[in-house]
Amino acid sequence: MYTLPNLPYAYEALEPHIDAETMKIHHDKHHQAYLDKLNAALESQVELASLPVEDLLWQFEEHQAKLPAEVATALRNHGGGYANHNLFWEIMSPEGPRQAVGELTKALDATFGSFADFQAKFVDVATKHFGSGWAWLAIDQTGKLAVYSTSNQDSPLMQQHRPLLGVDVWEHAYYLKYQNRRPDYLAAIWQVLDWQKIEERYLQAVGK
Repeated sequence: MYTLPNLPYAYEALEPHIDAETMKIHHDKHHQAYLDKLNAALESQVELASLPVEDLLWQFEEHQAKLPAEVATALRNHGGGYANHNLFWEIMSPEGPRQAVGELTKALDATFGSFADFQAKFVDVATKHFGSGWAWLAIDQTGKLAVYSTSNQDSPLMQQHRPLLGVDVWEHAYYLKYQNRRPDYLAAIWQVLDWQKIEERYLQAVGK
């Protein structure tokens, strides 16, 4: 059975950029619901339920072909939601560098031209994403950095990409504070992203 990770900081720690009430509802209600529905769907799949959720999503196409349709759908929606939120809490903090550091700085410069150019591309992708979903910085199957969005709770892991940074653009992530102003939320999110954490994910992904 999977469990809900505790937030690594207090609900109010990311204010004024993300308010405490949003954090409480997002973590305690939305994330918990994805977890509960994932555990319920995998009750009959003991072997799968013993694997890290990241491994389940990495082999999603293989599992999808073998599982009952309702279980595969739950793995996609609720497994993705569970894993995506695990990452989301991890890469934010009340302190920490607010721009890329270390090896990831070099990789971003080589791929996008500069951190500012990467940031502009990321915001553009996140702003233009239609409906619910996520914006990602990930390492693709060729080992290159890529910026793109996914719908609903789809994870880059399902494409066998390694997610480094994911920003939730579902309305529940920002509506209490920003209402329909997604661009304002996206401007604020850069004030809470912890690039040391994202650098650690990058180094792990590239085997350094």
